[in-house]
Amino acid sequence: MDEDEDEESVNQAEGDTTDEEHLQHAKWISLFNFTSKTHIIPLTIAACLSVASGIVIPALAIFLGKIFDTFADYGAGTISGSDLTKQTSLNGLYLLGLGSVSWILNGSFFMLWLLFGELQARHIREMLFDGMLQKEMAWYDMRKSGVNAMIPRLQTQIRELQIATSQPLGFAIQYTATLFAALGLAFYTAWNLTIVTIALVPVTAVALAWVSARIQSATDLQIMHLTQASKLANNAITGIDTVKSFNGQDHELWQYLEATKKAAVFYLVQARANAFQIGLVRVTLLGMFVQGFWYGNHLVDVGSRTPGKVLTAFWACLMATQTMEQLLPQMIVLEKGRVAAATLKAVLIKVDKGRKIKQMVGRKTPRYCDGDIQVKRVSRLHPPEMATTNSLEVSFAYPSRPEQLVLRNSSFFFPAGETTFVIGKSGSGKSTLGNLLLQFYPPASGEITIDGEPIQILDTNWLRNNITLVQQSSVLFNETIFTNVALGRRDHDTVRREDVKRCMEAASLKDTYKDWPNGLDTLVGIGGSAMSGGQKQRVAIARARLRDTPILILDEATSALDHISRTEVMEAVREWRKGKTTIIITHDISQIQDEDYAYVLDKGCIVQEGYRHALEKLLDGAFAGFLHPDVGLPTPTLRNLPQSHQRHSVHLSTLQGSPTSSADTNDSMNIQLPQKTIIPRAYFPSTENARLRRQSQGFASSLPPMAMHMNRMSTVNARMSMSSFGNFKQQTELVTHPPNSLPIGFDSVDVPWNDDFEGKSSRRASARRASYLSARSRSPIKKLSPLRRLLRRDIAFYKPAQKDDELSSLKTILSSVWPRLTRKHRLILICGFVAALAHAGATPVFSWVFSKLLGTFFLTTGRSQQALVWSMSVLGVAVSDATASYLMHYLLEVCGQAWVDSLRVEAMKRILDQPRSWFELDKNNLSTLTECLDRNAEEMRNLVGRFAGFAFVAATMMSISCVWSLVICWKLTLVGLATAPLLYGITRGFEAVSGKWESKCNDASEAAGGIFHETFVNIKTVRALTLESYFHRKYSTTTAQAMKTGLRRAVYSGLFFGISDASTIFVTALIFYYGSLLTASQEFAAQNILTVFSMLLFSIANINAIVAFIPQINSSRSTATRLLRLASLPVTSHEHTGSLHLTQLPGPISFRALSFTYPLRPLTPVLSSVTLTVQLRRSTAIVGPSGSGKSTLAALLLRLYLSAPGTLTTGNIDISTLHLPSWRAMCAMVPQAPILFPTSIADNITYGLAASSPLASPASVQKAATRAGIHTFVASLPRGYATAVGDGGIGLSGGQVQRLGIARALVRKPQLLLMDEPTRALDAEAAEGIRQLVEELVREGCTVVVVTHSWEMMRACGSVVMLEAGKVVENGMYPELMGRRDGRLRALLGERKGGSVMGEDLNG
Repeated sequence: MDEDEDEESVNQAEGDTTDEEHLQHAKWISLFNFTSKTHIIPLTIAACLSVASGIVIPALAIFLGKIFDTFADYGAGTISGSDLTKQTSLNGLYLLGLGSVSWILNGSFFMLWLLFGELQARHIREMLFDGMLQKEMAWYDMRKSGVNAMIPRLQTQIRELQIATSQPLGFAIQYTATLFAALGLAFYTAWNLTIVTIALVPVTAVALAWVSARIQSATDLQIMHLTQASKLANNAITGIDTVKSFNGQDHELWQYLEATKKAAVFYLVQARANAFQIGLVRVTLLGMFVQGFWYGNHLVDVGSRTPGKVLTAFWACLMATQTMEQLLPQMIVLEKGRVAAATLKAVLIKVDKGRKIKQMVGRKTPRYCDGDIQVKRVSRLHPPEMATTNSLEVSFAYPSRPEQLVLRNSSFFFPAGETTFVIGKSGSGKSTLGNLLLQFYPPASGEITIDGEPIQILDTNWLRNNITLVQQSSVLFNETIFTNVALGRRDHDTVRREDVKRCMEAASLKDTYKDWPNGLDTLVGIGGSAMSGGQKQRVAIARARLRDTPILILDEATSALDHISRTEVMEAVREWRKGKTTIIITHDISQIQDEDYAYVLDKGCIVQEGYRHALEKLLDGAFAGFLHPDVGLPTPTLRNLPQSHQRHSVHLSTLQGSPTSSADTNDSMNIQLPQKTIIPRAYFPSTENARLRRQSQGFASSLPPMAMHMNRMSTVNARMSMSSFGNFKQQTELVTHPPNSLPIGFDSVDVPWNDDFEGKSSRRASARRASYLSARSRSPIKKLSPLRRLLRRDIAFYKPAQKDDELSSLKTILSSVWPRLTRKHRLILICGFVAALAHAGATPVFSWVFSKLLGTFFLTTGRSQQALVWSMSVLGVAVSDATASYLMHYLLEVCGQAWVDSLRVEAMKRILDQPRSWFELDKNNLSTLTECLDRNAEEMRNLVGRFAGFAFVAATMMSISCVWSLVICWKLTLVGLATAPLLYGITRGFEAVSGKWESKCNDASEAAGGIFHETFVNIKTVRALTLESYFHRKYSTTTAQAMKTGLRRAVYSGLFFGISDASTIFVTALIFYYGSLLTASQEFAAQNILTVFSMLLFSIANINAIVAFIPQINSSRSTATRLLRLASLPVTSHEHTGSLHLTQLPGPISFRALSFTYPLRPLTPVLSSVTLTVQLRRSTAIVGPSGSGKSTLAALLLRLYLSAPGTLTTGNIDISTLHLPSWRAMCAMVPQAPILFPTSIADNITYGLAASSPLASPASVQKAATRAGIHTFVASLPRGYATAVGDGGIGLSGGQVQRLGIARALVRKPQLLLMDEPTRALDAEAAEGIRQLVEELVREGCTVVVVTHSWEMMRACGSVVMLEAGKVVENGMYPELMGRRDGRLRALLGERKGGSVMGEDLNG
């Protein structure tokens, strides 16, 4: 069935290239979209058992009809009391046999359907995982909602499909079988009576189908808004540091609240439709007795049918319509499953058809890789009638911005066995080279070859196993340090600890990893959260060292390291990479030695290339801008270039991106030359091979085709004569990696503003938000606790919770409903239960009226008139019951939605209020939290919306029936009640077993979801390291474990369900037998016995329906436990201790004997008795080796963590006593890796500011962007500041993201500006601009604290504080500290020849 495609879903999926969630109408066959051939056998057996168990109920009607015939004969005097008892006993034995068969059938079908649901879930998980592993990076880039938001929705839809294809689908088939079997029995017994009785059923069926069709659009819209809510939650949790630092909690909470409210509107549309369907079925169910019983009495009068046959037909019709009523709740679940299946199918269709990795037959896997790389021009021959040749060099644009070329007609040559540098401004296209070489994206034009072979014909696994890419934002997996390093090698299972230790030492981590709690076995946390930025980069370099491929690409791989560490690492890399191809992409030209070859990029063009010592001599060249940042990039013309090289630079775009023009395309001398300076390596000392090949690249364009061919052949021969640098065996594995920030170049000048930029600060929106936030701010805050008590309380956050895995009782869960509802919804809840009470009372009333109808068969005169009277009474009960049923279902759904929305928002609020270290706990990982807010909330709503009403009705109905029955026939009632403890025990056992295994299945599902999330959020790293097979095995193991857990759940649950369902038939046999004894003894009238029969049987039927919901109830209970844990998180952390409001900094910021350890690593001190003072209106640089605690100081200033012991004060005021939001409002933070939210550039810059604030005005935003050096780039974008960024938006380079982060801080006009490595992703010119900005801010009265490794930034700051191992070892002005011969700062930065340190003259 995998090949069966839903046509409408296919069309929709193909038509929408950016969004999977919007689907056209899904067919019911979609439920089997993921049923494979191996699933056919269990599916067929389960369906057969469902049909067989469905026939049990009509069979029960046959025996009930026979028993009634016996009672009717006794009432007519045709049989004696002993015959009555004898025949009833015989039929009772048949009922016992039928119950035993029911036990086996129901238990087996329940078990197999749970198994089928698990099979479906596992199959779709594997199909999605396998399919998404095959997707091109462009597919991930084009996800409108972003990968982070897409994955939680996929997990939710898998769960919805699994639930739908489990017992609900089984019950649907069972009920359908019962429906047809009952109708067949009814037609066989009394066909004419059956036609009259069910005359309204076809009309009702048409009405139900029409209403069901209307639900589809509401379901789609609800899913869309839930996806948006999930996306918002995901982004807020991912960027929690930014959210807290910029007081964005209220903003995030408001957005989330709005999204959930919109989703609720469309869910209530579905709830109204479903309630209407249930009410319609109810009125049809009871109303059919009006015409049916009147006609049945007529048939008895004329002697056409006996009372027993009439009753059998009626019981059969009643069972058929009751089955329709029981089918509706299952249809609600199946409807969700159908939409989920169609959505998942659409995703897979796109996976199969759109932007899939191309698999080529005969793809080459060379035996060796020398590492000779050419990114070169290609010739495209026009058709024969056009005798012209068009030569193009490599060009590329990212899929999210196809109109903007990131690389513009560029050619590169990276000789085998040599180190080559690529430098350029932020956004110039440097990082794109790595993406192209690893075949993450194909170039728009041009050709890339490795060892003379075009990479498109090389096996992708071979390619990636011979190239290692280490990026600036080093990705570590949620594994141990040892495993993270070992994953660098293909045979990672055989990696020895000695190998890893050697690589760690090469990355300057020898002393560091020994200090970690468990050494190499220390878990790094999700995304490497337990490590500093520099430590993560060094672990990534150690992984690359172990991998040791012929080609290595380092993309700003040491930007977070201090000078000494960077120097040590680079020296180790140079030693290690001797004779191997190495490409280093960097802003730090200090790494480039005189004999190193470098390319200089600007706006995607190569503007200069050559050896460093030659490039330095061109004072007006682009390279000079990196030596002297105060000098901008020049605009060289033709006369700037040596005449001998002018002809070799044709077809290159100018810096301004203006098109080339030519009067004669065949005359290269007449073509306007680009601004590119070429200094061939042939002019400088190097190997002969390298000189020849560098020259061949430069002169290739001027040679005729044959000469070019001969030149390439000579290059190949030269390469073959060289010694083998990389004798590497063929390696074949797959991998994947997530879209990262990508550089874009733009030329436009106009700056369009977002139409909604000022509209968002409209009076209406501001008023609504203000009213909400003011209400939130008025919420009571508990009295502050003493600091030491508070510390103990915060540490308690990180101790393992003993009861997290225990399910909350239904009482505990439901007791949270009333406090969470508003007065309006409390009134609605009361009305809902009043309606439920009326609905519950309608069944005993109906039973009593029904018994009166049955009594008319004993009348000898006036039977028709009495039948008409009681039939009309049934009609009145039917209308009242249908109305009550509609109100009960709809009103309780309204309250359930309000309850869940309240818990969602409360959980989100409390999540955002948690201390920073809370997010580092494994149980609080991103995928778990977003799943709790999304899927768990959707499931737990059923507890109030569906199950609470059913349970209340069953309990009320049972109570009314028992009291009424006690009055009529107390002996028979007591016998029935005597079975209650046994039935209760069986039901509780079923509930306990189901709840236990449901919780285990949820845990297994979350574990699989976590691996799924980690794999595809980090898809680019996974793919670059060819770790697809590793994560595939890991995921398969987890899904297999989930399958095993689900199988055990199915066995135990099936056993208990079978006995709980069959027990009602056993009780029915007992009641009838004892009733016959009472009737035969003439202790009670037959009429009274029949009345009690009717009441007890209807009550048992309703209770039995509740039993069928127990697995779903336990599933909702399990998910409710998780969400309630989040909604009940404490809000008494250190972030709520202060109350003192400040409007300006009262004095210097002082650290006094401050110590700190992260709560998860209490034995590893990060800061030890730090004492220092930050003077106001001055700039202070915090420096030191990686991992020395620099960034921790900035985090403590923003109170993201609580420090103890020691004090942190401003003007002698302890910061812990300050009102935290007002304190953070005076501060601004520029983190190492700024987080961009999926919204416009303008909204990102003004993040955390009130919409009405003058700081959020367009003029203020533009000024901040200009000072941060990003305005020109933004102005070049077609939509300017309205351009969307982040997930689903355009890709930005690391430097562009960094400058947007700086603009976000500047727009607030902070009094205290904290900057953590603000220039690490910037080129020299941009970094110089930031340094000048720091000096300007200080002159304007701002206090600036800069965490940095840059000696230029240190020199620009007023004072420097040196940290080592968490302690202050030096403090003073930069010249003073650098003048100390044995100083720590001097040692950190290192000395150069001639007595200068990092460009500073020690004597001057």
